[in-house]
Amino acid sequence: MTIERREKPGFLFTGWHMLTIMVLFFGTVIAVNVTMAWNAVSSWSGLVVQNTYVASQQFNGKAEAAKARAASGIVGKLKLDGDTIAYEVTHPTRGPVETDAVTLNFRRPVGEKQDFSLVLEKQSVNGFAAHHQLAPGDWIVEAVAVKDGKIIVHEGTRIDIAGGVR
Repeated sequence: MTIERREKPGFLFTGWHMLTIMVLFFGTVIAVNVTMAWNAVSSWSGLVVQNTYVASQQFNGKAEAAKARAASGIVGKLKLDGDTIAYEVTHPTRGPVETDAVTLNFRRPVGEKQDFSLVLEKQSVNGFAAHHQLAPGDWIVEAVAVKDGKIIVHEGTRIDIAGGVR
């Protein structure tokens, strides 16, 4: 009498298994890359300047002008009260500085869909104001004050609006 032993065949790794592993691996990598690329494109334009070559050529002149403005000591102060946005231009020792115009550029740190510029109305020799409701969140406010066609203040301030009120 002969006893025949049959062993159960073990796991056999086939080409279909390898194909499944490859599809899952590369599918995951591609899905993550597409998701990250979509988030990057939809949240920030990536545009800092229109033409980087021209911007590099103008850099030294702009840096010198900024140093001259800083040396003058003239500063501006942004004030927010509800929907009233005010800006004053002063000098630490001489007091109010006569100013012709003030423009405030409101920019979101990420994205440009809600960005806007606001030309303030003159209230006094150095005071300007306007009414505008700001949406909640972070804003970068670029202030540009002009006297006799020359920029006397050009500064940026980062603010956080909580629930529409600062």
